[in-house]
Amino acid sequence: MSASQLALGVKLRDDARFDNFHGDRNAAAAARLRDVCERADPMPVVAVCGDADTGKSHLLQAVCHLAERRNQSAVCVSVNELLPFGPEALDGLEHQSVICLDDLDLIVGQESWEEAVFHLYNRVNDRGSLMVVSLSEVPGELPFLLPDLVSRLRHGLTIQLGIYRDDDRLRILMARAEQRGLVLGDDVAVYILRRAPRKLADLLAILDRLDENSLRAQRRLTIPFVKSVMGW
Repeated sequence: MSASQLALGVKLRDDARFDNFHGDRNAAAAARLRDVCERADPMPVVAVCGDADTGKSHLLQAVCHLAERRNQSAVCVSVNELLPFGPEALDGLEHQSVICLDDLDLIVGQESWEEAVFHLYNRVNDRGSLMVVSLSEVPGELPFLLPDLVSRLRHGLTIQLGIYRDDDRLRILMARAEQRGLVLGDDVAVYILRRAPRKLADLLAILDRLDENSLRAQRRLTIPFVKSVMGW
């Protein structure tokens, strides 16, 4: 790998694993992705597709955690961070057993990048490695310039994720609190959910803030305490 790849490989979050990908809405999709990754003869590419708040990055990191547990080399790369280094930054990634490219749709319409991803796919295929990419839409719905790249991405497995419903968001909030050792009552969780932004990342950021404040104040998470911290 190049110096830029070593620097830009995503530091995997310890909690971004398959066993703590919560919420019924996308549970079947996550299980399908895990099954593909555990196959002895994985297909060359999997496209994980969905909106920004559906857990795509979590699943790509979970793929890498699983690969490492299986004694395989793996790297997860943010395409957004890779863009300033040019398409050459993809050179050599095929030497990893598992290559995850997050937010691949950022290169749509950039011919040199599309060609670089196309050639990376071919090298990955030749070596029998696995490439997992995340996209905002299924490959055929994005305005790629290179038809051959669309063909390759569609040749593999496409996994579609859906927007979380409120019951899923509540379950995710409760599970994340439990992981942190926080006692979060149902009434408090519902109170937070009703006032927090719809975006899951914002909801979990609120939990982080409450966790920090509860530790500092040595207070339990009650509705009055949440009100005082969040100003609701």
